[in-house]
Amino acid sequence: MCHGRCPRVSPVDPTANHLAVHTEDHPLEYGGFQGDIPAGEYGGGHVSIWDSGDYNLEKWTDTEIKVVLHGTVAKGRYVLFPTHGKNWMIHRMDPAPKDFEPLPRRIRPMLAIAESLPTDDDGWAYEIKWDGIRAMLYVEGGRVRALSRNDKDLTPTFPELREIGELLGARPAILDGEIVALGPDGRPNFGQLQHRLHLSSNAEITRRARESPVSYVIFDVLHLDGQSLLDLPYDERRARLESLNLAGPSFATADSFRDVRGADILAAVRKGGLEGVVAKRRDSLYSPGLRQGDWRKVKNFKTQEVVIGGWNDGKGERSGSLGALLLGVPDAEGLRYVGKVGTGFNESARRELLQKLRPLALKKSPFSSRLSPAENALAHFVRPTIVGEVRYAEWTADDHLRHPSWRGIRLDKDAGEEVREP
Repeated sequence: MCHGRCPRVSPVDPTANHLAVHTEDHPLEYGGFQGDIPAGEYGGGHVSIWDSGDYNLEKWTDTEIKVVLHGTVAKGRYVLFPTHGKNWMIHRMDPAPKDFEPLPRRIRPMLAIAESLPTDDDGWAYEIKWDGIRAMLYVEGGRVRALSRNDKDLTPTFPELREIGELLGARPAILDGEIVALGPDGRPNFGQLQHRLHLSSNAEITRRARESPVSYVIFDVLHLDGQSLLDLPYDERRARLESLNLAGPSFATADSFRDVRGADILAAVRKGGLEGVVAKRRDSLYSPGLRQGDWRKVKNFKTQEVVIGGWNDGKGERSGSLGALLLGVPDAEGLRYVGKVGTGFNESARRELLQKLRPLALKKSPFSSRLSPAENALAHFVRPTIVGEVRYAEWTADDHLRHPSWRGIRLDKDAGEEVREP
C-alpha cells in the first residue's frame, strides 16, 4: 500500500509523468476499506481500492522517493518528486511493457449505414440509437479529451465528461459514445442539447451545465490499458467495456441486446418514442472512419443532415427576421438544392442562425441545381459551411424534402460528408 504521499495514478508509459497528490497519513487498518463516507465528513464520497500489493523502498528523501511496486495493476520501478506546493509527480523508471501501445491521438469513429433490420437475428446485437452528438473520449492520467466526429474539441463545452477520467484513474482508454441531453420526459432531446453548444465563457458553460445537464452513453471501447482493441470482434470489445463498470451521475454504459429478435427491440424503442436502433455484427471488427454494413441504423422517424445554402426573410410579424432556410445535400455535381425549412425554430434560434449566416453572404447561389426565378429572387445566399438536421415526412418525386422541420445545427459534422438518407 502507499503511505503518506499516495499517487493518484501511476503511468505505464515512461515518457509521461502523472500528478501524485500529497494526502495525509492514514492508519494502516484503512488500507482495506471500501465503501461510502458520508458527505461533509473528511474524504466524503465513494472509496474503492484501485490496486493493492507490496513495495520495496529504494530511496526516501525530502526531494525524491524511489520504489518498486508489486501490485496487481501497478508494477515496476517508480520515482516521485515534488512540484510547486504540496503536490508531487510520479514517473515510471522501467521501460513500458512489451505489448504496450501509447494512446493514439485520434481514431475516426466507425459509421453505420441506413438500412432495414437483418433478416436473420443470428450473429447480431442491437443497441438503442441515441439522439445526440457522437464523441470519442481519450482518457489518460485521469484527464479526459473529447473530440467530435469532425475533430472539434468538446472538452470545455461539456465539463461533465471529466467525471469519467476520475473513475478510470490510471487506466488509459479510448471510448466511443454519444452525448445526449434528456428532456423532462426522460428521453433524449436534441433541441435541448443545442443550448449547450456555441458557448465561450466558462461562467456561461457552468450555468448551462446546471440548467441542461448532459449524459455520455458509452457503447464501445477501442483502446484500453496500453492495448488496441480495434482488431477484436464486437463481443470481445463489449466484454472489455462492461468489465469497466462505467456508470455515474453523467455517464452510463449502453445496453447491448443479444440473442433477441431485432423486431422486438425496434418495437419497444418505437413505443418509448426513441429514435431507433443500431444493429451490429457480433463478429465485426472496428473499422475507423468507414461506413459499412457491419453496423446498420434503423430509424423510427426520418432525419436528414443538410447544408445551409441561404435563407429567406420572414413575413408579417416575422418581418426582418429569418423566414426559412434553403437546404442542400452534397452529391457528385456539388450541393444539390432539396428545399427549404421554415418550422422548428423558436425566436432565439432564428436570431442565432441569422448571426451565423450574415457574415457568410454570397452574391451567387452555392447550389448546383437551379432554383426557380421566384426562389432565386427572394434568397440571401451564403457560403455552404453550416450543417444542420431536419426531420421530414418523405422525399418527393423531384428529390425535395416534404414537410421538413428544423432540429438544430450539427456542430459535429463538416459540410461535404452528408449523404442522402434512403
